[in-house]
Parts: sequence; C-alpha cells; structure tokens
Amino acid sequence: MSNASNSAPKVGFVSLGCPKNLVDSERILTQLKLEGYDIVPTYEDADVVVVNTCGFIDSAKQESLDAIGEALKENGRVIVTGCMGKEADTIRATHPQVLSITGAHAYEEVVGAVHQFVPAPTQHDPFIDLVPPQGIKLTPRHYAYLKISEGCNHRCTFCIIPSMRGDLVSRPIGDVMEEAQRLVNAGVRELLVISQDTSAYGVDLKYRTGFWDGRPLKTRMLELCEALGELGVWVRLHYVYPYPHVDDVIPLMAEGKILPYLDIPFQHASPRVLKLMKRPGNQEKTLERIKAWREICPELTIRSTFIVGFPGETEEDFQMLLDWLDEAQLDRVGCFEYSPVEGATANDLPDPVPDDIKKDRWERFMEKQQAISAARLQRKIGTQMEVLIDEVVEEGLVARSWADAPEIDGRVFIDAEFLDGLNDVQPGDTLVVEIIDADEYDMWAAPAF
Repeated sequence: MSNASNSAPKVGFVSLGCPKNLVDSERILTQLKLEGYDIVPTYEDADVVVVNTCGFIDSAKQESLDAIGEALKENGRVIVTGCMGKEADTIRATHPQVLSITGAHAYEEVVGAVHQFVPAPTQHDPFIDLVPPQGIKLTPRHYAYLKISEGCNHRCTFCIIPSMRGDLVSRPIGDVMEEAQRLVNAGVRELLVISQDTSAYGVDLKYRTGFWDGRPLKTRMLELCEALGELGVWVRLHYVYPYPHVDDVIPLMAEGKILPYLDIPFQHASPRVLKLMKRPGNQEKTLERIKAWREICPELTIRSTFIVGFPGETEEDFQMLLDWLDEAQLDRVGCFEYSPVEGATANDLPDPVPDDIKKDRWERFMEKQQAISAARLQRKIGTQMEVLIDEVVEEGLVARSWADAPEIDGRVFIDAEFLDGLNDVQPGDTLVVEIIDADEYDMWAAPAF
C-alpha cells in the first residue's frame, strides 16, 4: 500500500435497511474511495463513522437510533444519512452529538459532510489506490443489486417512502445497462433488479429511447429485461407491482432469458382492506393472471409479502386472505403484523386491530403458508436444478436455486460427502444438482453427475 494510502483519512460505515439502501451505501463508499479515503471495518480505526439509516417502520427506526448510539459510544464522530434522516429532530433529540444529518440518497451531502469533518487527503494516487470499475460493493463478489429507479408514485396508506425518497425517478436505460455490464465483467453472476416500483420503470421519462452498445432501447421494463437477458447471468426481478404489462416479461422467463422469479408485494387479498391500503383491489383477476403466468412458465416462482392486522381488518377479511393463499399457492411469502409508522396516513384510519388479534392472525397466516411452501418444495424432490454456490464450508456447499433470492428466501445445502471430485468449487460457480430433501424453506441436494 502506498504511503499516501497509509496516511489517508479513515471512514467507518454502517449500512442498515433494504437492498436499495445498500446500493446507496455502495455509491457513497465508491465516491469516498475515489477521493482517497480508506474504508475501515472497526470503530476504533475510523476517523469518522457514517450510519446509513432505515426509517420505514418503528422497529427499523429504533434499530437506526441504536446503531447511531453504538457508533457514538465506540467512536464519537458520527455522520447520519438515509431514510431516517428525514426525522432529524428525532435523531438530535436522542443523539445531539451527531455531526451531520442528511436524508435518503443525498450522496453529495454525505460526502460533503465527510469532507467537512475529515478533510480529503491532499495526496492521492488513483493509479495506486485503485477502485474497481464496478465501484465498491457490499455484497459477495458473485451477486449484486442493480437499482433502476428511485422514489415511488404510489401513496399506499401504510408507507412513507414517497415522503422520504420522493416520486419516481428512473435512471436512463443506457446508464443502467452500462453498470450491469461492468458488474458482469467484474465477475457478478446474478443481478438483482431493485427499485421502489420496478414495473413503473421509465413511466416518468415517457419511456424515452436511450442507447446501449450502439443501439436504441426504450426506457421500459420489457426492453430492460430483454437487454439484461443478453448478459448471460441470472437476472432476478424484485419489487414488481402487478401492472398488466408484467404479463409481457413472462415469456422471457419461459425462454430462460431471465429467471422465472417474481417478487410482488400483494400485501392483502380482501378488496376492502386493499382499498384502505390504496392498493390494487381486484384479487380475483390477480389469481387469474397467476394461473396464466404459470401456464406460460410452469417453473415460475412467486414471492410476496403481506400485512395482517391492518386497521379495519375484520375476521372475514382475514379469512379471505387465507382462502386466497390456498388459491394462489405462492412459493415464498413473508408476513408482518401491522405497525404504525409516523407520518403514514393509515394511522388516521378507524378500528385498529388489538395486538393479541394481530399476533393470532400472524401465527395462523404463517401456519397456512408454511404448509403451502413445504408442499411446493416437496414436489421438487427428485428433480434437477441449477444452483449458484454462495459459500464453501467444512460441511459442504451452501447454494441457492434460481427460485431463491439471497438473504430472504431459502437455501440449497450440498453435504461434503457428495463432493468427491469437486474440490475446486468456488462461490459464484453454478452446479446442476438433484434435490433429495426439503422442508418449509430449504432444500438438500447432491450433484447430478
């Protein structure tokens, strides 16, 4: 390491929240590294600590406040950014010692605050202190999040994201594709497309035509998926809102261009509750579309999230949700008890559901969905699947199938006893395996020699 780098100011970084926040952290870290700062993993080695907060629900806010407090205790010099930065008064009331507070995706302001309290090095040699072309990544080398837009045009009553991150702003398709190409060139084997509303990509730009690799491309979900499908890696779609044009990407999945995987946050099934949430309400039509999607692409995996105990939810509404789950047969599902979020209009709705009923409904929901998930995974026993290796451990391999997103879905375990002749397998490699066992979430497999 160069002398300049040895004496470079050092920044610690704590990143909380969703993958979109993680991408923001990567962008800030990349800029700091480009300017000659060292990024260090411990409080004691840092000249200043940046905490990128989450403010989506109360538990996330408390986690953010706790992380700020820990950084202040261990280091003392803390810059705060991220979604909870919108509530600067709350942060300062709890932690008046913080040096600076900025909101979500305020990249320049965060870097400016670092400059103010820890000036950039006067001697920095970019030819020695190299930053990779894909920038600084906080994910393992073989997968990466690809953020295609910021903000959201919806006004769901339980959500405050538009007030924190603003309305939809789509990235130019040429910029997105250039970043995707850099990531693939750097060894990324899986691109996870994220945004607040992936299906709305380009609507704010009126689907303007951009350019990539010398050819025109419309800034639109279908064209983006088609172009990403040319890169020869796994492409996984997250945060998809069930607009009618989502139907157009299903054939790409059936053809193997992108992964047969959709992450769609349905949130509920009762039309009355969905109306209170300001979400799409025609769940009968949604069931018809799911059936049609699976007819086109039988391998399609659908993951979703739901809220139980929303204000005004009756037992009849909840039973409608359980019946809908039976019909929909979703593969991967998360469920949350409704939690009031400061600033959300749902707080003003009448008929709040008592906590004990919320908990009871959550438990009943999870029991129902676990049985569905287990049955769907049992059907995969005896089939062959391609998996992506995440870890090589003493016990064997930890992998994921195309049906499993990192961190939130299941895993595929391959015991060491089956690995004779596969001693050189590394994270990021793909392997065809036969599924030999499964539970509600995970599968076990052996190489399909």
